[in-house]
Amino acid sequence: MNPLAPIERLERNARRVGEIVGVLAKYGLADWLSGIPMTRVQDWLQSMEGQRITELRVEERVRLALTELGTTFVKLGQMLSTRPDIVGPEMAQELSQLQSAAPADPPEVARRTVETELGRPPEELFAEFVPEAAASASIAQVHRARLQGGGWVALKIQKQGVEAKVEADLSILSGLAELAEKHATQLKNYQPVALVRHFRHSLLQELDFTHERRNIEEFTRNFAHDAAVRFPAAYREFSSRRVLTMDWLEGIPGGAADRLTASGVDLNEFARRGANLYLAMIFRDSFYHADPHPGNLLLLPGGQVGVLDCGMTGRLDEGLRDDIEGLLLAVAQADAEGLTDVVWRLGAVLPECPREQLRADLSEFVADYANRSINELDLSAALNGLSDIIRRNRIFLPPRLSLLLRTLVLLEGTSRLLNPRFSLAELIQPFYQQALGRHLSPRRVLVRLQRTYRDWDRFLQALPRDLNETLIRFRTGKFSVHLDHRHLDPVVNRLVLGIMTASLFLGSSLLWSMKAPPMLGGVSVFGSIGYMMAVYLGWRLYRAIKKSGDINSKDG
Repeated sequence: MNPLAPIERLERNARRVGEIVGVLAKYGLADWLSGIPMTRVQDWLQSMEGQRITELRVEERVRLALTELGTTFVKLGQMLSTRPDIVGPEMAQELSQLQSAAPADPPEVARRTVETELGRPPEELFAEFVPEAAASASIAQVHRARLQGGGWVALKIQKQGVEAKVEADLSILSGLAELAEKHATQLKNYQPVALVRHFRHSLLQELDFTHERRNIEEFTRNFAHDAAVRFPAAYREFSSRRVLTMDWLEGIPGGAADRLTASGVDLNEFARRGANLYLAMIFRDSFYHADPHPGNLLLLPGGQVGVLDCGMTGRLDEGLRDDIEGLLLAVAQADAEGLTDVVWRLGAVLPECPREQLRADLSEFVADYANRSINELDLSAALNGLSDIIRRNRIFLPPRLSLLLRTLVLLEGTSRLLNPRFSLAELIQPFYQQALGRHLSPRRVLVRLQRTYRDWDRFLQALPRDLNETLIRFRTGKFSVHLDHRHLDPVVNRLVLGIMTASLFLGSSLLWSMKAPPMLGGVSVFGSIGYMMAVYLGWRLYRAIKKSGDINSKDG
């Protein structure tokens, strides 16, 4: 790997790098500029919202800087909002407010994109096409159109040039992450390279609308028999990588409290229906919509729950689902040791992280929540508290688990906008019981036995061959054992120095006793020089051993 590759990537995008550094400096976030007296300059600068920067908290400045830097950095902030174990709960909460609203492309640009992607202009594909965008975000804008059969659809059209901008920003972020992991000790523990790699994969998927179309199709299949839930049907013949056509759902957004109240619908029932929808995705299907903010939930006619924007999703494999069930079981049974085992196994633990401290923190956490009734349990506060403990102990959770925890926190927050007394923990209880039943079911036990049998079968089949190869190597003299001795070099050096000192002392004694010439005052010159060198080397060896003993005693 070329060690200069990160720097070369930054040089290729020097102008954009300059813009990034300028925005960070403007918001007081560029540590390498901290030596410059910028307080007065920042007093003169104002954010895009007209606020004085010096009056803002660090979390607010980070949010505003990411907003000003554009699409890629807004998406990066939204991803980091799912990682309170890295950025902390306060920063995660602030970053969750990032909005990706942006001016729409002109109608002729959107029309040209549709024609390029689908082969014909929108006026030929649809009975009616509304040229003005109904909504616009940083990556795409939405236009209304009417099918030849009469139904209204939403065309999600990717903005012009957004892919090239994102690719350039991702290249810059990759370069900065590699340099940070190599040179910035305070950032290395946060695994910036792995973080940016995961972010790159997620964002490039979001730019390809075929992923969102497949998500919609899978959700639709999973809830085909649930009349209380509706996902917008996607139309493959009118969709591509940069254009997605789906049903236009007409309803009241979950964040429009006044309109929801005026509708006369039982908001508590609507909140329970939406929450049960998400819990079924997570605990039944292991595939869930990962962005349950109020704007993505609609109250449709008849009390149906409509779900929009299926681009951000999460998927749980069997192993992760087992670990989540183990985590829930440990919390429910106030088992601090079991909870410590799950967190320790799930997270990336730094060598200096003491398990005893983690166990003490989790014991206090479990004691705080163990005696509360289901109705009193604030699940989002509990999950935020757990994330804070994990962050304080410098443990990093897998991205999929962090995304799930953030989804549950958002879900409870959205539900409480509809009903302040809403309890997500109460609704989780039946799913939790089902999960335990599934975990202990005869079918699951049989699957585990089959898996264990296959592992042992592979081991026993390979064992005779491996033993035979080992014996052949032994007989032919090709058998070798590789040992990795840590901290052995100083010991070997001292041993060699000791042998040299003893040999020099012995040789000098022989020269002295034999009165080997040349002589000076009846003493062998080379014998006396050898004695002095042996004494000097012996003194150095004594000091090295003593110093090593002092260090070891301090470590002990």
